[in-house]
Amino acid sequence: MDKILHIVGGGMAGSEAAWQAANAGIRVVIHEMRPSVGTFAHRTGNLAEMVCSNSFRSDDDEQNAVGLLHWEMRQANGLIMETAGRHRLPAGGALAVDRDPFSQDITDRLRAHPLIEVSGEEVTELPDQGQWIIATGPLTSGKLAEAIRAETGADSLAFFDAIAPIVYAESIDMSVAWKQSRYDKGETEAERTAYINCPMTREQYEAFIDALLEADKTVFHEGETAGYFDGCLPIEVMAERGRETLRHGPMKPVGLTNAHNPTEKAYAVVQLRQDNALGTLYNIVGFQTKMKYGAQTNVFKMIPGLHDASFARLGGIHRNTFINSPTLLDGQMRLKSRPNIRFAGQITGVEGYVESSAMGLLAARLAVAEMQGRELAPVPQTTAMGALVTHITGGADAKSFQPMNVNFGLFPPIDAKGGRRGRATRYKAYTDRAKADWLAWLEQA
Repeated sequence: MDKILHIVGGGMAGSEAAWQAANAGIRVVIHEMRPSVGTFAHRTGNLAEMVCSNSFRSDDDEQNAVGLLHWEMRQANGLIMETAGRHRLPAGGALAVDRDPFSQDITDRLRAHPLIEVSGEEVTELPDQGQWIIATGPLTSGKLAEAIRAETGADSLAFFDAIAPIVYAESIDMSVAWKQSRYDKGETEAERTAYINCPMTREQYEAFIDALLEADKTVFHEGETAGYFDGCLPIEVMAERGRETLRHGPMKPVGLTNAHNPTEKAYAVVQLRQDNALGTLYNIVGFQTKMKYGAQTNVFKMIPGLHDASFARLGGIHRNTFINSPTLLDGQMRLKSRPNIRFAGQITGVEGYVESSAMGLLAARLAVAEMQGRELAPVPQTTAMGALVTHITGGADAKSFQPMNVNFGLFPPIDAKGGRRGRATRYKAYTDRAKADWLAWLEQA
């Protein structure tokens, strides 16, 4: 058993973990219950299926902590980032992918690896023997979640993720909408025109907000609590926080010029981002929602340019489960009460595809070292990878622990000028330091 690394869950974290371990010469079994046991969010049985957005967010490795994490994963021969690069779609400064070919590619490569076996049974108990990584993500099956709860002696924490709708491109009225990335970001014309923009006047915006607030919403079951992650708030929840909230969030009109009427400034703008390589599908950026399907169709068709929209997928909402990692995990990402088990991915309390993949990468490298009788030095907190794992394994306050995206606030401070004018210099200093420290750590990993 000690010669095999078992990974429960074939999402982003589990797929990356399997790739890292197998390429280090370790036999791997991925235990993925889909498609035999489905979830209400997944559509296929493929590994690394993208359930929510098709974006890995910013790819800027000099000024953005997420982009830095992309860079660190690439330096570690990460499967997720490599595959994302092959299926990249125009998205301004973001890394967006054609989701179905992306997950199919991941699935094919992992299944073809001589040291990787994919097993389809559902794991329902925490194993006593062998080396394991639990990377079941936000949709951990009920039986396994109950086993985790019984072992840890604490209730699992939970919040709700909401999914944005996807529109058929041919149904968007381009006599109203236009293509442009905010501030014309991107090195190519395709990047600079990666988004479709739908402008709103003040009157249209106010009517939209009224309809949003009045629409029928999903009702939670008894015993459920709606603790949303701020990076993935449903638009109606944002609207409830203030009528201007959306104008300062996903509907902000800055950095855009209406190609049909350059002198007219929009009061608000709805953006859609390309969702597949053919350019036939676009997702409504930041429009995660818990509205009922009928209400979604009515409300979203109020958006100028979407009055005749056809939807490939409407929005939805699902429960996201995670553990109190600062209390339960040690610095090696092992469950303190059962050190033969590591946790990785969103179940540890990181949020986002990138962060989940990164924790899978790190958990695998830590497990491989242990199985080979080596001890790795802690990942420097000055790196994006180190800042994130330090946060979830002890840096965060256990009493108020909530899912976290990677951000420069998790890094040790650096001596650089403050204020908005000094931000670019300061962020560049963070990323320069991180890159040097990450490469040094990789040499001994």
